[in-house]
Amino acid sequence: MTGPLGGVLVVDLSRALAGPHATMMLGDLGARVIKVEAPGKGDDTRGWGPPFAGDESTYFLSANRNKESITLDLKDTADRDLLLKLVDRADVLVENFRSGVLERLGLGIAALKERNPRLIVLSITGFGHDGPEGGRAGYDQIAQGEAGLMSLTGSGPDDPQRVGTPIGDLLAGMYGAYGVLAALHERGTTGVGTVVRTSLLAAVVGVHAFQGTRYTVAGEVGVAQGNHHPSIAPYGLFHCADGTVQVAVGSEGLWQRLVDAFGLDPAGLETNTQRVADRSRLISVVEKAFAEWSAEDLLARLAEAGIPAGKVRRLDEVYEWEQTQSQGLLVDVDHATLGSLRLPGPPLRFFTGDGTETTPRDHAAPPTLDQHGAAIREWLA
Repeated sequence: MTGPLGGVLVVDLSRALAGPHATMMLGDLGARVIKVEAPGKGDDTRGWGPPFAGDESTYFLSANRNKESITLDLKDTADRDLLLKLVDRADVLVENFRSGVLERLGLGIAALKERNPRLIVLSITGFGHDGPEGGRAGYDQIAQGEAGLMSLTGSGPDDPQRVGTPIGDLLAGMYGAYGVLAALHERGTTGVGTVVRTSLLAAVVGVHAFQGTRYTVAGEVGVAQGNHHPSIAPYGLFHCADGTVQVAVGSEGLWQRLVDAFGLDPAGLETNTQRVADRSRLISVVEKAFAEWSAEDLLARLAEAGIPAGKVRRLDEVYEWEQTQSQGLLVDVDHATLGSLRLPGPPLRFFTGDGTETTPRDHAAPPTLDQHGAAIREWLA
């Protein structure tokens, strides 16, 4: 692997999604990631399906590209010694065990750091490492509910919904990788690695954005209200003759363009404050104007008027979309048992100052269980 993190060694003790997503991000950037799995079954997500491709879970495939796999029994003295040899060489170790598990295995963070003071440890939990509920197990949907996200998602206050992807896990992984990069930079100055901690709770609260300050500053508690923005209008999903379109009117200038393009009656709806306060009437006014338009023609008219708009695509449409493919968001890899696979790819691209793209293009398929075990053991010997 080449990339900005070339030469960085990551030992991945994590499983499920938050930790593996973090280490995949580091692997995408060129780090060498060695995934340590339990003998026999490996990462829990290897069994999460259907769907499966052959014997491989597509869930596992989503979070483990650009990694090597070795199986080690951390309760076995010889295998634990092999892990410690990896730790001695590592730059980063990632774990998402419940608090106290590593200590019981004789692999507490203090002991690891004593062996390798330059080691950076990323530790991800469900609800934090301390506090009155610090020991709770972390599962994405529970965290989405406990951290308030579900109360903001759905058709209305009585219809809480989870986000359609495990966003709490993914965000915790992203924040974790972000913390590791900061720690690597700091180590360049201090020579000493640090411990980075985050949690599913912290990650979801971290993206409350305006809904957070809406409460902490204004004292308002946000609730789910379907496909329309709570603070900007019109901004949401609107029906037309044969389907729906999404429109984002984020300024008074854009509102005036919409009024002019479709002959809307703006009386009482001149300002965003008025439109938010009278959203039901606003939606009725806009959808009445859209009623005779097909979605295709409507999107063309909105584009002509310079009004941000779009369709709601199914995932097959997203991956077949030329724009998606142009951004390098699909990668082809050769899997040890499945052969050629196409996977969703990394979301970052890199360029030199003269515009030459330097984004890593060669990616490794997610590993089969213990695929690299023999080679890693030989290397450590």
